[in-house]
Amino acid sequence: MECVAKLASQKAVVIFSKSSCSMCHAIKRLFYEQGVSPMICELDQVPNGKEMEWSLIRLGCNPSVPAVFIGGRFIGSASTVMTLQINGTLKKLLKDAGALWL
Repeated sequence: MECVAKLASQKAVVIFSKSSCSMCHAIKRLFYEQGVSPMICELDQVPNGKEMEWSLIRLGCNPSVPAVFIGGRFIGSASTVMTLQINGTLKKLLKDAGALWL
């Protein structure tokens, strides 16, 4: 759990992902298209990825990826992020965290 919390606080936007996950790809693309450069942690490509995945599940991520943190705070998975994008809240969260300046 400490590793996830430490990584989540290193950048304004952190996405825990798996390289083979299509929803992870869609969420990463959403952030890139808004001009945000998130830190990406590909759980299937790091040695302790399985432990981090279990930590995300304990946090309430179901499915475990994508798991999005903004400003060090757990936001949610793909459905939550898409809801925030649609209702216009995501941009404010990104601005408040310093991920967007416009």
